[in-house]
Amino acid sequence: MRILIVGSGGREHAIGWAIVRTSPGATLVFAPGNPGTAALGETADVAATDLDGLVALARERAIDVTIVGPEAPLVAGIADRFEAEGLAIVGPSADASRLEGSKAWSKAFMARHGIPTAAYERFGAGDVEAATRYAASFGERAVVVKASGLAAGKGVVVCRDGAEGAAAVADVMGGRFGAAADEIVVEAFLDGEEASLFVLTDGEAYVLLPTAQDHKRLGDGDTGPNTGGMGAYAPAPAVTARVLGQALRTIVEPTLAAMAAEGHPFRGFLYVGLMLTPGGPRVVEFNARMGDPEAQAVFPLLTSNLADLFAATAARRLAGRRLEASAGSAATVVLAAAGYPDAPRTGAAITGVAAAEATGALVFHAGTARAAAPPGDDGALDVNGGRVLAVTGRGDTLAEAVAQAYAAAAHVSFDGRQMRRDIGHRALGGAVS
Repeated sequence: MRILIVGSGGREHAIGWAIVRTSPGATLVFAPGNPGTAALGETADVAATDLDGLVALARERAIDVTIVGPEAPLVAGIADRFEAEGLAIVGPSADASRLEGSKAWSKAFMARHGIPTAAYERFGAGDVEAATRYAASFGERAVVVKASGLAAGKGVVVCRDGAEGAAAVADVMGGRFGAAADEIVVEAFLDGEEASLFVLTDGEAYVLLPTAQDHKRLGDGDTGPNTGGMGAYAPAPAVTARVLGQALRTIVEPTLAAMAAEGHPFRGFLYVGLMLTPGGPRVVEFNARMGDPEAQAVFPLLTSNLADLFAATAARRLAGRRLEASAGSAATVVLAAAGYPDAPRTGAAITGVAAAEATGALVFHAGTARAAAPPGDDGALDVNGGRVLAVTGRGDTLAEAVAQAYAAAAHVSFDGRQMRRDIGHRALGGAVS
């Protein structure tokens, strides 16, 4: 089976690695890929948002099924384009991708169908005064200000009270997140523990992936600015069987049914960002693709033939299938560039990747590039993005997985490297690596 994986990050590297491990005979093409994915298959110099180029590539390479990693091509309509051309693809339509592409649309959808989430109001570009008043009305209560559009996972500001919320409205609507904040959502802060729930669905049937917990803040102890994610672990102990069952009954299944009823069935990875509140699980946000860095912790646990599952998803034949995962845990530590998330500095030389892999850990590439200098032990890698590498450890217990990840990450060096040292602290009772 010939599989095209669209994207260039750690998520796409992890998906490709898992397909190679579980699916004998699968042949991979990455567009545009990265230095890490180059070891798994062919690399095509086609951007993830070049829909015409990707259609042509799928035809030229006789691709059997395409898997879309990042959100931007989904929101741009890649699934619609491929299906119109008779090409099999795993990913939701542009209409279905509004669950992620427009937080305002997503919140209205949840309100229409009684899907549990935070109380909110939406505001357009001309509603700055109204949005400011609404945020300020929270008084001493915490409030969250969100850019409605895509902002690379960074368009959320959590505020301690209404005064901070009013200031955040001015900041966000004043251009902090660009066109993503032409419309914003202001919502009540949900108190509880966050977790990530993932399903792969053909629009009706679905299979469940291991749950995970992300670490969005830059610094230890969940301090500093929001990022695209500084680490993750799977499965998440906080998502007990009872909580999982409740989330499937009250969130996942009603969402899939409602999306189909409204005429845009959701097909692909549905990522539900949950808050585990005293009143039960609530939706923090939906994403229309697999999480990153959660994928780097989840996919190393999967044991089913993934090529067959992806083909079944694209063919609308998931009914009766299961997704198997190994026992144990995986933990991922992200190594980020200096200046990340606001102004990452690129160009620094990376060393130690081969030594990290020699420990038995997995190293997934994201913001890396091959350097022009003669190759060394790592093929002369340079920093080429904000989140540079994701180092994943595995073990019978989460503590073992975390220890392996940090032991391997210690081998990797580049100027200005940023790394949280407390990945897994919630599940490990506050222990810091």
